[in-house]
Amino acid sequence: MEMEERDVVTFTDEEGNEFELDVIEYFEYEGQEYAVLMDLGEDDADEGEDTAEVYIMKIVQMDDDMEEFVPIEDDSLMEKLIAIVQRRFDGEEV
Repeated sequence: MEMEERDVVTFTDEEGNEFELDVIEYFEYEGQEYAVLMDLGEDDADEGEDTAEVYIMKIVQMDDDMEEFVPIEDDSLMEKLIAIVQRRFDGEEV
């Protein structure tokens, strides 16, 4: 069985605390790349509970080596992206 390498991104909150998000999947919508990320800090949740925080962020290429994960502020766009992600996780073709 081959182990898949995880893609982990470190963020800093307003108080300067660092936290990590695990990239679950990358996808494109209308020519823009997005990432679905999950909060790694939710390890203490009870087994069987689906309480982990999931985020969708836009990926902006800064230069050849750097990309920035940007929160989505457009509610209408976010609703569309959530629907796409839900269909993908339900195994439907998008």
